Amino acid sequence: MPHILIVDDDEMIAQLASDVLMDSGHACGWVGDGEKALDLLRWRRPDLLLLDQDMPGLTGAQVLRSLRSSAQTYDLPVVMFTGISGVEDEHVAYHNGAQAYLRKPFEAEALIRVVDEVLTPRSERPQHVSLMDHLEQATGRWRDAPTRRAVS
Repeated sequence: MPHILIVDDDEMIAQLASDVLMDSGHACGWVGDGEKALDLLRWRRPDLLLLDQDMPGLTGAQVLRSLRSSAQTYDLPVVMFTGISGVEDEHVAYHNGAQAYLRKPFEAEALIRVVDEVLTPRSERPQHVSLMDHLEQATGRWRDAPTRRAVS
């Protein structure tokens, strides 16, 4: 069962999204601001973050940039979940590393579809690979392997 953390300062929206996702088989929790989200992520890593853009304190964009610059959360799937409707904001969210963008008010079916679209491709691979392991795999170097010489 995937665990989803909702970060939204609107308690009614967060509760409604949580209810919709729990009814579809996900485990959910929510916090009301970006600082609390980052604090919680130090202790527990969810399978997906549903992140509001416009919050007091840290904005969703600031939280997302913080996640992407951390070795522990660089690959955490994020769906930006916002009432901001500008196309530029959507482009910025994708540029900052969001996997999807969902506007509020939302339809229950759309929320479930977007969450499933983000989670399904990830279900076939490990939830999290450390950044060092990922970089070593991507460059063909392995920590335990003997040093190889390049063949010309």
